[in-house]
Amino acid sequence: MEIQNSQLTELSQKAENNSDVNESALKQSLTAAKIQAWLVSYLAEELEIEPDQIDVKTLFDRYGLDSSAALAMTGDLEDWLGFEIEPTLVYDYPTIETLAQYLSEQYKLEESFHN
Repeated sequence: MEIQNSQLTELSQKAENNSDVNESALKQSLTAAKIQAWLVSYLAEELEIEPDQIDVKTLFDRYGLDSSAALAMTGDLEDWLGFEIEPTLVYDYPTIETLAQYLSEQYKLEESFHN
């Protein structure tokens, strides 16, 4: 069966729209718990430990998060969130719990600003 260019374009647009909807749904439901889960997973992977060994109330520096590691983490987190964050936030909000709460509030503000 031969697919015409117009059909291919239509299928491509549908896939793109579906992708946009899925990404939009994810971002609309971005909560402190989801951000916290991302941070736990990220730190566990970086430290090569199990996620259940990460305490969300423990200070980042207790996990050995130096300035270069904090910069890398905030860069990856920024990519995942889809908006710019200051690398110094890990010092202003020094636990996973406090950083996740702050970022979820900022995300809601970001979304309301763009809508």
